[in-house]
Amino acid sequence: MEILVCVKRVPDTAENEFQLNSAGNDLDRDDLVYSVNEWDNYAVEEAIQIVDRVGGNVTVVTVGDSESEEVLRREMAMGANTGVLLSDDAFENSDGKGVATILAGEIKKGKYDLILTGAQADAAAGQVGGMLAAMLDLPYASLVNKIEIDGSKLKIGREIEGGNQEMNEIELPCVLSIQTGINEPRYVGIRGIRKVAQVEIPVKDAAALGVDPASVGEAGSKVKRVDYFVPVLGDGAEMLEGSTDEIIAQLIERIKSKGGLA
Repeated sequence: MEILVCVKRVPDTAENEFQLNSAGNDLDRDDLVYSVNEWDNYAVEEAIQIVDRVGGNVTVVTVGDSESEEVLRREMAMGANTGVLLSDDAFENSDGKGVATILAGEIKKGKYDLILTGAQADAAAGQVGGMLAAMLDLPYASLVNKIEIDGSKLKIGREIEGGNQEMNEIELPCVLSIQTGINEPRYVGIRGIRKVAQVEIPVKDAAALGVDPASVGEAGSKVKRVDYFVPVLGDGAEMLEGSTDEIIAQLIERIKSKGGLA
């Protein structure tokens, strides 16, 4: 099975203290530590596990600048076979549709049975997977937390409202957005990183992808960020103390005082 996984280089929330830039329209990114998007990492692990079971290859692809190559090498050290960097000045400040357009340009030049994205791979908007499927005219499922191979079809589990699980059958080829918790991503050791350190990673621009520069980047974006701010902190939480019965009684009194109970 030929699997392509879309990954992204993002600021590491565990390693950074975030501050706004002087213009107030983005993060101050000068000293940020970056890593692969968490949801994408689960998608890569799932792809590797599928290939371990049925055979095939895993390709990881990202849209970004030269520094984004580091996340491709990390996922290759994890077990992906190849990486592709999609990079062009025209791609900067693309909205979700623009990113999907760039990725679709690459995917159309290959032959993939399965395309995976992280469930929240695009600044937590969750847009790219669905848009990509629409552009490729492929079936799509989001929030996938279980995959079983069944010949030319997949049986997939989806996390839905209320903590419930929904099972579906979907035909290949298809696009799936992967939820965290579907697996446990493997540890990437120094040996694996060294092994792929000198592997050549192809870089493709708009011309190589057949993408019109006017349809992507800032020029093609229909969605633009106009502000970026830190919410004002409210009052802290009140901690109730005592036995379970005492805490329940306190909680009921507070709900009554707010008009929640008659």
